[in-house]
Amino acid sequence: MSQQTYQPSLQRITVLGSTGSIGTSTLDVIGRHPDRYDVYALTAHTSKEALLAQCLTYRPAVAVLDSEADATWLRLELKRVGQPTEVNAGPEALCDVARDASVDCVMAAIVGAAGLLPALAAAEAGKRVLLANKEALVMSGALFMDAVSRAGATLLPIDSEHNAIYQCLPAEHRGGLARHGISQLMLTASGGPFRTWSQADINNVTPEQACAHPNWSMGRKISVDSATLMNKGLELIEACWLFDATPEQIQVVVHPQSVIHSMAAYQDGSVIAQLGNPDMRTPIAYGLAWPERIDAGVETLDLFQVARLDFEAPDEARFPCLGLARDAMQQGGMAPVVLNAANEVAVDAFLQRRVGFTAIGQLVADVLSRPFHGHVDSIESVLATDQWARQQAQEMVARWSA
Repeated sequence: MSQQTYQPSLQRITVLGSTGSIGTSTLDVIGRHPDRYDVYALTAHTSKEALLAQCLTYRPAVAVLDSEADATWLRLELKRVGQPTEVNAGPEALCDVARDASVDCVMAAIVGAAGLLPALAAAEAGKRVLLANKEALVMSGALFMDAVSRAGATLLPIDSEHNAIYQCLPAEHRGGLARHGISQLMLTASGGPFRTWSQADINNVTPEQACAHPNWSMGRKISVDSATLMNKGLELIEACWLFDATPEQIQVVVHPQSVIHSMAAYQDGSVIAQLGNPDMRTPIAYGLAWPERIDAGVETLDLFQVARLDFEAPDEARFPCLGLARDAMQQGGMAPVVLNAANEVAVDAFLQRRVGFTAIGQLVADVLSRPFHGHVDSIESVLATDQWARQQAQEMVARWSA
């Protein structure tokens, strides 16, 4: 993995968000194949100690943190042990390691709107982009897909559901589902930790309960999104862009076991599904090695142990965020941008105990009901609307929590 042993035949990888759950799983897969992959850059928001440990193990050429103070700390720690990793800070440094000419593949795993610009930079530079940041497509779907097309980038979805659908579709699936004999895409959802809870109990959910996902190990923000079903709503929007689908062509299916990761239904009556243990290393390995297959460190699914598979429709009365996301995609324009920004503010406020769990959906709905304008025709207009929606949501949180 060291710079000294770098070989031109190795794929050079930048991992954006390397200290998060997707980032650490990516490094686990990379570490299993030192003959195939070399880490060029690792980045983190504020987890400087975790990033230091990763730098000592994987010896990247570059490391990036959010603040210059944290970068200075990491720089001194690496200098103390004689490691020559270059340490930079800030949003532009993230874009630099995503677009660097020596990089072959970028794992885009920064959570939230902060991951948009570096993921877009990787696409514009024609990289293989392993997209685990769904907000990049939620906020700038048309811009992002145009950048992929213009630069000849390879876009591979890493979210388990989108990766599953990708595996169930023909190699060439652009141009609309019907053109390829596909009638419907089925996004599976675990239902989150409150699937069987009454509305009265849901009203009193705590951040600790919302972050305790029954099947997946994830960060706090995405765990809350899973609990509200907003995560599935964002995935519905992402799937529309990835697979040239309309919201009406995507069905959300609650599947508590999280064994079937998603499905594609064909016009001849066939339904093709991708199954596996709920471990993100499987889609990560698929993206890294595509079109080949490599060991991900994941055990083969034992169907006898699973024993049964259950399915049910999502309850959008108790979990309105899914419907809000579908409506935003149908409305188009800046609506998904507003949806995502308001949700990020609402989730953060919930995690800080400033608003209740059910206030997340109420706050998002209220911000979406306000008049907003603009077209997704430039990244500047997207970011301006994002900031407007955040300000609206923050003002609402301040009033509700006063």
